[in-house]
Amino acid sequence: MNTQKLSVFRSPGLPDFSGGKTPKELGYYFPAEFAPHIATWLSWPHKEASWPGKIHTIFPSYAKFVKELTKGELVRINVADETMKQFAITQLLDQKVDLSRVEFFFHPTNDAWCRDHGPAFLINPAAEQKKVIVDWGYNAWGNKYPPFDLDDDIPTHIGKHFNIPVFYPGIVMEGGSVEFNGAGTVMTSTACLLNENRNPHLNQQQIEAYLCNYYGMEQVLWVDEGIVGDDTDGHIDDTVRFVNEDTVITVIEENKQDENYSLLQHNLSQLKSMRLLNGKQLNIVELPMPEELVYEDQRLPCSYANFYIANKSVIVPTFRSDRDDKALQIIQQCFPDREVVGIDSTDIIWGLGSFHCLSQQEPL
Repeated sequence: MNTQKLSVFRSPGLPDFSGGKTPKELGYYFPAEFAPHIATWLSWPHKEASWPGKIHTIFPSYAKFVKELTKGELVRINVADETMKQFAITQLLDQKVDLSRVEFFFHPTNDAWCRDHGPAFLINPAAEQKKVIVDWGYNAWGNKYPPFDLDDDIPTHIGKHFNIPVFYPGIVMEGGSVEFNGAGTVMTSTACLLNENRNPHLNQQQIEAYLCNYYGMEQVLWVDEGIVGDDTDGHIDDTVRFVNEDTVITVIEENKQDENYSLLQHNLSQLKSMRLLNGKQLNIVELPMPEELVYEDQRLPCSYANFYIANKSVIVPTFRSDRDDKALQIIQQCFPDREVVGIDSTDIIWGLGSFHCLSQQEPL
């Protein structure tokens, strides 16, 4: 594959070790989410326009999410200033969160979706520099929600703080649009990554080269569709998730009259034809979609696939749906070594995302 031009941010006192090479050429790779974390990164929600009329209702569930995370790892939260920090502390204490496991960073953001604007941490256990950051361009899902300049800077601020080198591929990429198996494979969707509002100057082969060079991957697998109501144009973290190297959970809609039915059946047929690097077929676990949820005449992108794999648990959004329990049971069978925890996301999803969208893991 062709190697794209590379630029590297050097933290003070840290020499440029890259020699103009890509992360992949230097032996770095993006670990699977189910690999061990040192921390989970969040950006504290504060943008009223993302939850119009109900941002105040999301904090109990958000704080429960933080509490669950602290049971197995640190939680690192971007806040704008001391006022926001103190408000966050109040909300967390209301849910009896262990604040000794929470660290705050004065990194102002435009919005809360840390999966997409947060740092992509790559590791190379054999290297002297064990960890690097890739700072992809961020344009709020095709310039839908300006301004986004503060969000775009978050990975570099974190790199500076921890003296971690930062690579700049120079193209738009969001963490929710990619899913990793930890063994050289990344999965994504054509609906998102080939959308002209991201990188219109790049074709599919060129985008694959970026994915491989800057995530340290060997193979890109594509499904076509996202779910109805998803303003990200089809992020993979609402449809297909790896639970180990060769197993995926994929959402299906059982109601043939639902708009999502044919879209998700199409993805399922594509998954069945895929082969991994070792030639194996994917093990496919089918996960039901929750019932349709509409708020102010807008269908919300509810999906049980938007779970987050923490060190000790898998945190799953629930929607006060009759299908919640079945979904939790299916996910629990896929993670025998973790506790599956459902947290109500009925208010959070009004922001058009849930727990996976809100978080970004930092590997050990």
